[in-house]
Amino acid sequence: MRRLLFLAAVALLALPALAAGRFVFASIDGGTLDLADWRGRPVLVVNTASLCGFTPQYEGLQALYDRYRDRGLVVLAVPSNDFRQELGSDAEVKEFCEVNFNLTLPMTEITHVRGPRAHAFYRWLAEDQGFAPRWNFNKVLIGPDGAVVATWGSVTDPQSRAITGAIEALLPR
Repeated sequence: MRRLLFLAAVALLALPALAAGRFVFASIDGGTLDLADWRGRPVLVVNTASLCGFTPQYEGLQALYDRYRDRGLVVLAVPSNDFRQELGSDAEVKEFCEVNFNLTLPMTEITHVRGPRAHAFYRWLAEDQGFAPRWNFNKVLIGPDGAVVATWGSVTDPQSRAITGAIEALLPR
């Protein structure tokens, strides 16, 4: 019996951080967005900003979500003012995204993505995965098992072959 308990404990420790359900964001719509709720599905997490030169990528992110959500993809927008290009309140961000991009994908409240005040997900990315956003619209693809599959910088378009190919490889046929 002790051996079984030991093996179970080791297996739990070996799970990727996301599979362990560690990361919960505050939703811009109220409530929370728990990444554990999307276990078994690929999740593209993108730090965003409303006043950035890359802001038109919201259109591509929504297009990805529309194209693949029925097959399981989640696209999560994480507005951040860490690069001083976000609007002043969650309400302003939500309205801006709805009016300008008709955004329906899940979105967090304004969240820190760098430094000591970074959200636990972004601290995990930096400390355990060696990836920290260098600017707005950095993309992180999390596989169905909770492991980081790939990361891309701001200049990679959400609908690029690099991103769509990685997503398609994770989706059921």
